[in-house]
Amino acid sequence: MTTLSRAEKLELLALHEERERRASGNKLKLYRAYPKQAEFHAAGLTFRERLLMAGNQLGKTWSAGFETAMHLTGRYPDSWQGRAFDKAIAAWAAGVTTEVTRDSVQRVLCGRINAIGTGAIPRDAIKDKSLKRGVSDALDTLVIRHGGGGDIQAGESLLGFKSYDQGREKFQAETLDWVWMKSPTTIFTSRP
Repeated sequence: MTTLSRAEKLELLALHEERERRASGNKLKLYRAYPKQAEFHAAGLTFRERLLMAGNQLGKTWSAGFETAMHLTGRYPDSWQGRAFDKAIAAWAAGVTTEVTRDSVQRVLCGRINAIGTGAIPRDAIKDKSLKRGVSDALDTLVIRHGGGGDIQAGESLLGFKSYDQGREKFQAETLDWVWMKSPTTIFTSRP
């Protein structure tokens, strides 16, 4: 390093910053499940409903967020043993309140509002977003690019953010492929 010129050091720094920016925009590529999480994911191949219960800060939201991102994008690791969608999906992700949904589910999936694309859903997959009315920085819906390589057909997945405090009526009538209910983490999928 001491033999590098100032210009070379600046160029090296710029390359390092670009590598970091790219890595922060595709965390899905780096996701590795712990054994318990991998067991939870694999159960999706057989069961339409799953529940992941564990103590605080042990990876329930994290693993559900990354599985949701895989289904929304169609980007599955080679080692994936769970259910896989070969087409774009319609999905919901829900938490107890809109604020809790924003601060947990939305943050894991998208990153912070000032850094959308730094969560489980890769930056290049987020095509469009709309904000929820009445709660600052809360997203209402996302349009996600799905597939376009190998066996996965190109399309657009839709993700709606919900909260239990909206009431039962807001959870009626929609036909969905995937629902993530946080607290505790519960996953519901359409029939295979």
